[in-house]
Amino acid sequence: MITSDTPSPPTAALPLELNRFGPIGLVVVQSTSLCNLDCDYCYLPDRQRKQVFDLDLLPLLLKRILESPFCGPEVSLVWHAGEPLTLPCSYYDEATAIIQRSLREYGTSGIQIEQHVQTNGTLINDTWCDCFRRNQIVVGVSVDGPAEIHDEHRRFRNGRGSHTFCMDGIEALRRNAIPFHVISVVTASAMQQPEAMYRFFRDHEIYSLGFNVEEQEGVHTSSSMQGLEREDQYRQFLRNFWQLSEADGHPVVLREFQQIINLIQRNQRLNQNELNRPFSILSVDWQGNFSTFDPELLSVSSERYGSFNLGNIRDLSLIDAAQTEKFHRLWDEVRSGMQRCESSCDYFGLCGGGMSSNKFWEHGTLDCSETSACRFRTQVPVKILLERFEDGPPVS
Repeated sequence: MITSDTPSPPTAALPLELNRFGPIGLVVVQSTSLCNLDCDYCYLPDRQRKQVFDLDLLPLLLKRILESPFCGPEVSLVWHAGEPLTLPCSYYDEATAIIQRSLREYGTSGIQIEQHVQTNGTLINDTWCDCFRRNQIVVGVSVDGPAEIHDEHRRFRNGRGSHTFCMDGIEALRRNAIPFHVISVVTASAMQQPEAMYRFFRDHEIYSLGFNVEEQEGVHTSSSMQGLEREDQYRQFLRNFWQLSEADGHPVVLREFQQIINLIQRNQRLNQNELNRPFSILSVDWQGNFSTFDPELLSVSSERYGSFNLGNIRDLSLIDAAQTEKFHRLWDEVRSGMQRCESSCDYFGLCGGGMSSNKFWEHGTLDCSETSACRFRTQVPVKILLERFEDGPPVS
């Protein structure tokens, strides 16, 4: 049992399966813990406190990444886990300068680091659009659909809904020709209105969309989407959404379907995914503590595992973190859970072994197989696609 937040010392005798590690393609950095909203399904603690990642740490973080054997040729650095736009534009201007300087200093020709923000959209204006453009920041906006659905859960601390402000932000992105994609959290109330949800995204020309089903995780200890009845309702919701989009020639590209279609078209199967592949994702909190596997496990502690953090970038390199007993205990359980998935689940090749955070939040362990999140994220969309394909080729 891992009970200490202090990383165990590197142990050279521990073998590394580097063919199952990395490359780092996603680095999630908590620029600030503060969020100007208080969404009732948020899993993050301390979102009312302004704790900021010190950019003096960014050169060291980049050094840890670039010097490691896990560094990939294309790295997406996502500012997330709080509302990144509560910090000034100058913060991201400085971050861009540091990234460019670090790439030059370390002679890393051929390696690209692209910045992203995931924002609730309420603070976006023309000034922010100028910032996105000059820093080449990719923008993701969180919006849950029509106002009556969105404002039920995504509110300011005074109880006021945020939909109007979010849509003003989206309009600013359009006015400034800044491309963006959208993540939408699906709750029980949203599922009751598939046509309203679809027409909202279509009519507002939101064509790149991903659904995140409300989950039980972190400080959000219960979800409106729990239970087999909800899974049946979600299946009908997605089926209706697909049918409406197909009738219009698929103007709305839904991530959940597109990922599966891409695998089928390429005749590919997964034996692992980035959420259970060590050092494919690196997550860093505002203090410089880091973890791998699923970003939702960053700075989470439990009786069974202690902290999921592997260490702090001030004290530990990534390769040394991968040599610690703590990492190997986590990796052994993640790998055992993946083996359980492979031996028991017909969907393994389209999933790659599930998501560590969902296994932990639902079952209290990483060494397990099917979760409710698996069924929502993979099994339900696959069933809908198979049903559709049985009726003949879909509209292209």
